[in-house]
Amino acid sequence: MVSGPCQVGEKGSILAKNHERTAMTSTRPIILFLSGFGDGAGLFEPMHNTDLAQDYDLRPLSMPGFGAPRQAGETTLQTLADWVAQEAASTGAEIVVAHSVASLVAALAAMTTDSPIRTILSIEGNITAEDAYFSGTAADYPDPDTFRSAFLGRLTEMAETRPVYARFRDRVALADPVALWQLGRDARRYSAEVVPGDVLMAAANVVYLYNPDNCPKTTLDWLDHNPMPRILMEGASHWPSQDQPDLLALTIRQALG
Repeated sequence: MVSGPCQVGEKGSILAKNHERTAMTSTRPIILFLSGFGDGAGLFEPMHNTDLAQDYDLRPLSMPGFGAPRQAGETTLQTLADWVAQEAASTGAEIVVAHSVASLVAALAAMTTDSPIRTILSIEGNITAEDAYFSGTAADYPDPDTFRSAFLGRLTEMAETRPVYARFRDRVALADPVALWQLGRDARRYSAEVVPGDVLMAAANVVYLYNPDNCPKTTLDWLDHNPMPRILMEGASHWPSQDQPDLLALTIRQALG
């Protein structure tokens, strides 16, 4: 068991399309992929071209409001978690790879009664309140349209110097504005009430996959003082499934042993 950071490729392990919803069993272990704030299943489509797909049944999901129809009522971490728990139960999936704020959705889904989720691989998921540097800003705006306009403008500016943000901006533009605003506000509220990393660590067997350059200091400090297993992905962007899918595939293999 490796409890501190390790480099991808080191010996040792850390843990021994929207597919149609179906209860059919797979001949390979199923991995559900959950995209972060404003994103959809397309975030993980490049993973199907890695060798990970040879040994695992990879199932990227578009959550309600973010590629799938928005849920009736308010969109929150918990309502999305309930949806993910149903998806996991319908397939028997025990492994979830969750990006950014979706790590909290995965954690809450794993804590749902009778959830089959046992393992969460968190790609730079929310550990401290400062990790809600995108989603949490929704709480600063009075309505969905105002937030959406400001957020897209911010991403457009960021994309001028960092092209990786262009795809994210285009994906956010397709998200349901109400779901986007409501989820962001809920992420801010939740992160103020609890320490997200504590929830994540208590919910399942968790491995944190990250590049320290992308993480707030508070999150790095939390990792230094808590025994959450983690693997470094040096040089990776916040969206490694897009620009370094083979590195992410290798990292996932290492985490799963």
